[in-house]
Amino acid sequence: MTRPSGASIPNLPDGAPKLSASARLELGGAFEAAGEGYHEVRPGYPAWAAPFLVPASASSVADLGAGTGLFTRDLAAPGRTVHAVEPAESMREVLARTQPGVVVHGGTGEATGLDPASVDAVTVAQAWHWMDPIAASAEAARILTPGGTLGLVWNQLDVTVPWVHRLSRIMHAGDVHRNVDAAARVGAEFGAREVREEGWADVVTPESLFELCHSRSYWLRSSEAVRTKVDANLAWYLYEHLGHAAGESIELPYTCLAVRFALL
Repeated sequence: MTRPSGASIPNLPDGAPKLSASARLELGGAFEAAGEGYHEVRPGYPAWAAPFLVPASASSVADLGAGTGLFTRDLAAPGRTVHAVEPAESMREVLARTQPGVVVHGGTGEATGLDPASVDAVTVAQAWHWMDPIAASAEAARILTPGGTLGLVWNQLDVTVPWVHRLSRIMHAGDVHRNVDAAARVGAEFGAREVREEGWADVVTPESLFELCHSRSYWLRSSEAVRTKVDANLAWYLYEHLGHAAGESIELPYTCLAVRFALL
């Protein structure tokens, strides 16, 4: 469904700039060495997300905080140039190998290094909450052509499902109900907001849920003692409490939320 500007949407991470710049860098830096594992276990995005966020007429797109390219790959279209901007070298290496047609840049959402007015659309998948929304908005406006769009998208565990909510708490996944006004805060350069929300399910196994947990920033920056405790809790929950068997296929509910803005 598409919702008008001002609608309250659950399951978005809180994108308000409550963290200092140094704290954001420290937390985001946890992903620096996670490239290969991240790419293997993180889910992709529903087929509707990229077309909703990027007009079919866009001949060039910049995906900021592109990671290993899980959303970048959905942006490809005949005659379109896709730029992927990612600060972590390990992520860029995976992206360059798996998406050979993409132009890969080392940079951040606040400082992309791209030329002014050089792209028709900017996207940020699963990364806006790691950026300063005001500085990143200014940078997106700088690199966009007149009439360009900014698209933000998140895959979130559907914590309205009780067993998934408890799973997210054990994994410290951060998937909690938030308001779209906080999560998708942008600068004054953008207006005409549209929001779309749809549920979907990823097929996983208990073992891949451990790997998914290990790709989260909480686990990556935790001590070995904390990691051991988290893994023990997850093992109890999946195998004993829920009764899943090793290798069993499990449908893991997600909610995909996408927010599109027009450059003023």
